[in-house]
Amino acid sequence: MKTIFGPPKLRKAFEKTVVLIGVFDGLHRGHRYLIQKAVSLSRALNKKSVCVTFHPHPKKQPCLISLTHRLRLIEALGVDYCLVIKFNRKFSQVTAEDFVKDILVNFFHPEFIFIGENFRFGYQARGTAELLKGLSKTFGFKVRAVKELSAGDKKISSRGIRHLIQGGELKEARRLLGRRVSVLGTVISGAKRGRGLGYPTANINPHHEVLPANGVYVVKIFYRAKEYQGICNIGKRPTFNNPEDNQTIEAHLFNFKKNIYGQDLEIQFLKKIRDEKKFPDYSSLVEQIKKDHHQALRILKITNN
Repeated sequence: MKTIFGPPKLRKAFEKTVVLIGVFDGLHRGHRYLIQKAVSLSRALNKKSVCVTFHPHPKKQPCLISLTHRLRLIEALGVDYCLVIKFNRKFSQVTAEDFVKDILVNFFHPEFIFIGENFRFGYQARGTAELLKGLSKTFGFKVRAVKELSAGDKKISSRGIRHLIQGGELKEARRLLGRRVSVLGTVISGAKRGRGLGYPTANINPHHEVLPANGVYVVKIFYRAKEYQGICNIGKRPTFNNPEDNQTIEAHLFNFKKNIYGQDLEIQFLKKIRDEKKFPDYSSLVEQIKKDHHQALRILKITNN
């Protein structure tokens, strides 16, 4: 997928395309359904698919996942191009009609435009699926307004999923996401305490992502498209009695010895093993880590079968 940051970087017009519009924060099941329908149609028509998204969030709320993570997930669904529009004061003044005419039509010549039925865009959020349908007659494109998905009697929303993740309800969050809860972050240098205990860890700086509740988790870790297994601790490491410690993410990758400082890892959370706790001494902590390791291996064996 080729990513284009901002309308000023659009140098030339595209041929006929299939366009999809949305913030797509978290890439939950509803987002994935819309994107997959658009990509499927673009391939059937032998056209390029173009995702138009916005950053930061137009509603000025914290995002479920970072922009980098969002783009990775969009790319994995087969989108050809993604236009990332910086949502600032200037862009917020652009009317829905001008957005459609000056960006979508002039540059992408859409044959179809996909949009969530309740999505709003343009100045004062006046742009709707119905407005798009009205403009379609002028500009010669067709509109596909995709209904919101529900999971049983539960509405699927990024806000609701955020609360589930923060509360440690991974199973329900996964059901609504349509994928495992995951965090994308960069490996940074730490105090190397894990190495001294015989369990070296990768200290992760998350990219402004919503984190699960503090505790120890069984995880799958993706580095350069390769899958590894491990355990991950989220918390403040109370055993080390350092009041200056902020919340940290430390992942121990099984059978892994590479130097990965500065590299990005995606951590997928499978199951919470236990809450974070303070141990009386380091040897007690090491014994518990051994137990966590063995329990994680049992869970991973069941998960992989």
